[in-house]
Amino acid sequence: MNVFTSIIVYLIIFWTVLFMVLPWGNRARDIPEGGAAGGAPLNPRVKMKFLITAGVSFILWGIIFALVHFEIIDFYQIAQDMVIEDKIQREEK
Repeated sequence: MNVFTSIIVYLIIFWTVLFMVLPWGNRARDIPEGGAAGGAPLNPRVKMKFLITAGVSFILWGIIFALVHFEIIDFYQIAQDMVIEDKIQREEK
């Protein structure tokens, strides 16, 4: 996995994990204050959630990187198999 691909994979993991972590521990205000929406969280703790997201994303990215680096998952072989399967299906038609 090259550097560009590694960054893209990390960003995809980061945003996916972020949207899973954002709702954690949110409580709505009992009575909305002036200018606040009724569903706005009382204490969103966004910095803490970004740190948790970065840590979890790094761990998941590390697992994916190891799987690809040690060729436990060989995406090139999977792609070649898909091409061969497509050729077989076209010939059957």
